[in-house]
Amino acid sequence: MLLPLAGPDPSLKPVDFPRGRIKLAVLAFARADKRKSRVIEIDPTAKVSPLADIEDSVRGTKIVIGPNAMVDAFVKIKPAGGMGDVVIGADSHVNSGCVLFTGNGITIGRNVLIASNCTFAPTNHEYKRADLLIREQRFKPSRGGIVIEDDVWIAANCVILDGSVIRQGAVVGAGSLVRGELAGYTVYAGNPLREINRRR
Repeated sequence: MLLPLAGPDPSLKPVDFPRGRIKLAVLAFARADKRKSRVIEIDPTAKVSPLADIEDSVRGTKIVIGPNAMVDAFVKIKPAGGMGDVVIGADSHVNSGCVLFTGNGITIGRNVLIASNCTFAPTNHEYKRADLLIREQRFKPSRGGIVIEDDVWIAANCVILDGSVIRQGAVVGAGSLVRGELAGYTVYAGNPLREINRRR
């Protein structure tokens, strides 16, 4: 399965990249100058829209899409702001319009449902110095990336920030801003985020 990459690069050529016990459809490229290989791994049973935009990394970031996972049209996965990997677990769905910056890493568990137009930003710009442009100050230190455990539902238009941990079974209501840890089997919504219910 081939995915659109960030612009054609005539210096790239396909290479073999064997994996472990699970058979993965692997797209790997290596530069002629022998820089670190860049890897996107997609399980053969995963469904990735040809209209999804998954950029390859120049720093070695891995993007892994697990068994029976679904990545819809107009999902953007962009290596930026760090060297963390993005792992989308088995049977998880990422719907149209979502943007995932790799930053300090995103781990999405199994059976996770992510509705349309959510943004995952496991990185944050430094901005304190007024004598420098913000873009010249690079990024703040990692807060641990983003971890989403199994059986989570994130409704439409949510923003998930660096350091967020969403525990198993949690629900995040539409339009919410998430930072920090959310308890399992609990329903949250809003900005500022607050607990509104529990799953029973």
